[in-house]
Amino acid sequence: MLKKAIFSFVVASASATAFAQTTYLKLDTEDYNLLDKLETKSGELTNNFFTSIKPIPRNGAIEFLWEKRKNAREMNLSTIDRYNIDHAISVSGEWAPDENGAIDSRRPIFKTFYKKQPDFVHVKTKDFFLSVNPVISAQLMSEQNSNSTGGTKYWSTRGLELRGWIGKKIGFYTYLADNQEKVPGFVDDWITKNRAVPGGDLYRKNGGTYDYFMARGYVDFALIKNRVNVTFGHDNHFIGDGVRTLYISNFSAPATFLRLNTKIWKLNYQNIFMELTPQYITNPEDNRLPRKYATIHTLSINATRWLNIGVYESVMFSRRDRFEFGYMIPLIFYRAIERGMGSPDNVNIGLNFKAVVAKRFQFYGQLLLDEFKTKELFSNSGWWANKWGIQLGGKYFDALGIKNLDLQGEINMVRPYTYTHRDSTSNFTHYNQPFAHPLGAGFQEIIGILRYQPVKNLFVTVRGMYYRQGIDTGMSNFGSNIFADYATRNQEYGVKMINGVQATCASLNLNLSYELKENLFIDLGATHREYEVANNLLPKHTTNYFYGGLRLNIARRDYDFY
Repeated sequence: MLKKAIFSFVVASASATAFAQTTYLKLDTEDYNLLDKLETKSGELTNNFFTSIKPIPRNGAIEFLWEKRKNAREMNLSTIDRYNIDHAISVSGEWAPDENGAIDSRRPIFKTFYKKQPDFVHVKTKDFFLSVNPVISAQLMSEQNSNSTGGTKYWSTRGLELRGWIGKKIGFYTYLADNQEKVPGFVDDWITKNRAVPGGDLYRKNGGTYDYFMARGYVDFALIKNRVNVTFGHDNHFIGDGVRTLYISNFSAPATFLRLNTKIWKLNYQNIFMELTPQYITNPEDNRLPRKYATIHTLSINATRWLNIGVYESVMFSRRDRFEFGYMIPLIFYRAIERGMGSPDNVNIGLNFKAVVAKRFQFYGQLLLDEFKTKELFSNSGWWANKWGIQLGGKYFDALGIKNLDLQGEINMVRPYTYTHRDSTSNFTHYNQPFAHPLGAGFQEIIGILRYQPVKNLFVTVRGMYYRQGIDTGMSNFGSNIFADYATRNQEYGVKMINGVQATCASLNLNLSYELKENLFIDLGATHREYEVANNLLPKHTTNYFYGGLRLNIARRDYDFY
């Protein structure tokens, strides 16, 4: 019913007032780091886009980059910064002022393919634009670990990506890819436990290899030019400025959505209506999977030239194959609707901020409130339903006066039982995967990242992570498993941040990526990981793996989520 209602709305609206559409930057690309850096170095937040609301529209990004390229000298940008700006504009060149920002190739193939550097096929007329690109990855890994399940692993992807616009009224994007992965042992354990491949949906396991197909896409148009955009599709979202987010991340599988994004003055207001899949045990090839739904409001405002403040609200709910249309009201307080219906739905609210300081530093954070009572919150009694999470982080660009050396540090902590609900289908999950932070709940985490670009085409990244988490033993429910019904909790009071048996994990990754040509990378890297459970309940698990590979038009696959 939701899909039919959304489709009818999109068709009716598009036929009536469609113009000034856009397409969006892919998540996990280097362009996001560039936009973040340039905004900070300018000392002023832009109104072209809001970095906490991703994906970012290409038209807003290119307008911003075009302006910064003109002001490169005043901003004291390095030669590499300027190269990165030109590179980003070229990739989204259809949004340049002359609609022809993509750099010409010196030697097109058969005078047909790669006429423009970023695109295998590039078609541009007055009323039509189309970019078509292959998506390829081939990565080999050699794993050694303490339980002797190492050996050769790999990641392979073959697919197609296309985007464009029609009559400058409708924008579109499609990504189709077939994937095979033989993952490191600790990732294999996670997949076995959760019955899900991170970021994927339906999969098959053939021997030690996971095989799954990935499909994403959307159409976009504007209800009000440069003010209100409507997007209907099947894809991921990310709300926040950090490595992680406590709201909604791109960790889980793509989902069907309708998004309304309103940008006025210094305000950005976004509504997302989603159809999701609750956790399941049966083989989805044998049975139709049930459905659940989510509605998310995000209001972001550039309160000053250097400070952005955001308000977040979401509701996760399940009905028997129908959507609760009261949650489609774009301006509403969900808790009031929920109580008015007498429903058992799962409502979260939050606050976030981002501040740019001294044209070098950026500070950001999130506060998530799932459920709490003020009396219990300040009583220090450890009441189980004081469910909240906090994120604090910072970025330092051109650190220590070294051009193109960027540092980032981040702390995340989430109380036990956060994201859970008494109706286990209304928990904050999708397709057997956490919908926000990959660790679920009941943890403390610290992340540090060093990014360095010593020359134009070489990207060096060092990434370290450490976390503590309380885990369940036997039939217990200490609050870290967000798939569990919180009615099965072990206690009412005395619930600590690390509840139950403590597990600790530390990992360090070094990655070198060299861009051979536009969006074609060679990757080399190594990861060391140690996982340990207190009281020697499980043997310490140590993993080392080395990898190397080639990828075209796709982000690198990371395994540091757990």
